[in-house]
Amino acid sequence: MSNSILCAIDISHPDKDNKVLEAAAKLAVMDDAQLDVITVVPDFGTSLVSGFFNEEHKEQIISEAKQSLKKQVIKVVGEDFDKKVRHIIAFGKTYQEVLKVAEKTEPSMIVVGAHKPDFSDYLLGANAARIIRHSKCTVHVVR
Repeated sequence: MSNSILCAIDISHPDKDNKVLEAAAKLAVMDDAQLDVITVVPDFGTSLVSGFFNEEHKEQIISEAKQSLKKQVIKVVGEDFDKKVRHIIAFGKTYQEVLKVAEKTEPSMIVVGAHKPDFSDYLLGANAARIIRHSKCTVHVVR
């Protein structure tokens, strides 16, 4: 494991994940760890739907996601701290992409928010629950 913290946030609801990002930044400072912040852009689903979008469209979405992620990180942790943050944009299903990045970077901890709980998720969001279930490292959940 590396001395890093992977923080997963949803840029489509920035105000909801500000607490998640704040908690991850505090933990990174306490552990003198690298902070990696990931956001996942949902894929287009079935091949029938994805056929309507060309590669340029995907690149434009990713470019806009990078800008939004950087803007949110700067807003929450400040410009100086942001210079040390690695920004990661993934494309696919949130829990799968977070776990893929965690597999590659081997963080000491993943920080996620618990959003939109469903009764079947027992008061924990579906993505957070899957990340907790399948992660090989500690997962810190921010409510």
